[in-house]
Amino acid sequence: MPYLIILILLLFTGSCQNGEQTNPVVLSVDQSTRKPDSTTLSIVMGQFNPEDHSDFVIVEERYADRPGMYLQKEVYAQFIKMWEAARSENINLQIRSATRNFEYQKGIWERKWSGVTLLDGNINAKKHFDNDSLRALKILEYSAMPGASRHHWGTEVDLNSFNNSWFEKDDGLKLFTWLENNAHSFGFCRPYTQKDTSRRYGYNEEKWHWSYKPLSANYTSFAKEFLRDSMLNGFSGAELCQKIGVVDKYVLGIDHSCK
Repeated sequence: MPYLIILILLLFTGSCQNGEQTNPVVLSVDQSTRKPDSTTLSIVMGQFNPEDHSDFVIVEERYADRPGMYLQKEVYAQFIKMWEAARSENINLQIRSATRNFEYQKGIWERKWSGVTLLDGNINAKKHFDNDSLRALKILEYSAMPGASRHHWGTEVDLNSFNNSWFEKDDGLKLFTWLENNAHSFGFCRPYTQKDTSRRYGYNEEKWHWSYKPLSANYTSFAKEFLRDSMLNGFSGAELCQKIGVVDKYVLGIDHSCK
C-alpha cells in the first residue's frame, strides 16, 4: 500500500486564484494521520446552504433583526437560554448576523473590494488603494475572505451593533458588561478582543462578535490542521491570500479564550 492516498474534495481550485471556474482540490494525506472529513471541510469553508443542512435551524425573528438567518441547532438552543437570562435582567440581545456561507461572504467582500460598500472613514477601497495588498489588508480589518470566515461555521453571532463605540456607554455598555460576565456560562466567548502581544494578528476588535466555543473550538482545530491558503479562491483578491497568510493570521488569529 502506498503511504499517501489522494483525497479529492469537491471544492474550488487548489491554487489561490481569481475566477468563477471551479475544479477539485487535491489533497495528499498521509495514512498515519486523520483524513479531513469532507462534510466538516465544507462547513469550515462555507461550501453549503444552511437551509439544506440537517444540523442548522432557522433563527426566529424575535431573536434577530431580520428573518432568514440560521445557526447550528446546539448553538441556537444555547443562545436562546442566554437570551432569556439576559432578558430577565432587562437586557435585549439581538442577532444582527449569524451563518454566512461562501456566497454570502463573497458578496460582502466583493462589495467592499469594488468600493460599492465604503469602509470605516467612508473609504472607497477601490479608489483609495492602488496596491491590491493594501486594499485587502484594509478590508481584512473587519471582514473575512470567503472560505475563511468563522461565520461559515454556524457557531458565530453578531449582536446588537457593528460599532464598538455603541458598547462603551449607556445600554450598550450594560449589555456588553453582562455578556463579559455571563456569556461563558452558556458556552460563548469573544474571539476578536483587542490586539496585544498575545493576539498580534487577525481582525480588529469586535465587541459584537460572539462564538459558541464547544463547537467552534473543534472547527478552529480542524482549520489549523487542514485549511490552507492555497484552498481559498473564487473571489477578487484571492491571489493574495498566500502572501498575506490568511489562515495563520486571520482564521487562527483569535483570543486564547476561544481556542
